[in-house]
Amino acid sequence: MFRNNYDNDPVTFSPQGRIFQVEYAAEAVKQGSVVVGIASKTHAVLVALKRNAEELSSYQKKLFPIDEHVGIAIAGLTSDARVLSNFMKQQCLSHRLTFGRDMPLRNLVDLIGEKAQMNTQHMGKRPYGVGLLVAGVDDRGGPHLFEFQPSGMTEEMVAFAIGARSQMARTYLEKNLESFADCGKEELIRHGLKALKESLVQDRELTVENTSVAVVGVEVKDGKRKVEPFKVHDGQEVSAWIEGAADDKEGDEEGSAPAAAAGAMDVDA
Repeated sequence: MFRNNYDNDPVTFSPQGRIFQVEYAAEAVKQGSVVVGIASKTHAVLVALKRNAEELSSYQKKLFPIDEHVGIAIAGLTSDARVLSNFMKQQCLSHRLTFGRDMPLRNLVDLIGEKAQMNTQHMGKRPYGVGLLVAGVDDRGGPHLFEFQPSGMTEEMVAFAIGARSQMARTYLEKNLESFADCGKEELIRHGLKALKESLVQDRELTVENTSVAVVGVEVKDGKRKVEPFKVHDGQEVSAWIEGAADDKEGDEEGSAPAAAAGAMDVDA
């Protein structure tokens, strides 16, 4: 049986400069169901496709609140995500008790990046097999969206998707990238659901059972800035959004049909 002598631990480089343990962890992220995140000037939205292992099991949670101003979406091993989410909760609570305010998102993401990278620097440990999209708001520019990878690398994003078949969702996000900054909450959710639909296999549809939506943002009223807390919406709470995204898609298809017919007439003429 073939044996790779360079994947026994996360501190050994192959002759090509690769760390196979990190690549295996990244592959675990690609096997998870897709999650999508989008940020605008006022809100950040996370949309997730939940998966059940079999007919008799419930759908696994994909969105987790961390603090009032921040939450995460996961793709990969849920057990590893639980470890990281508990660590993030502890850091947010400690920061609030020490400084009396919300923890800046950049600081929080840097901490989990350092924690994850430590597992690639010590024998006997392994990288976390989970990817995260971290969405929240703070005093440094309002809403933010960050991507976390098992290697410990973190990046701020305008919009992103991770998980199985996420490339289709990213293609949709790239096409509509310019419009996200000025979108309100409802528009961001609609875009997120459309991106999620792009990643579905042909015989699957978004339903209230397999779809979760989370929203966090800021509102300015009478010159005062108020944080809209991170909230996860499941079940019947998302039914109206799913129906709205479906209606938009049907409208787009109906609108494109006359244009195609007109084009055909021009060619024939």
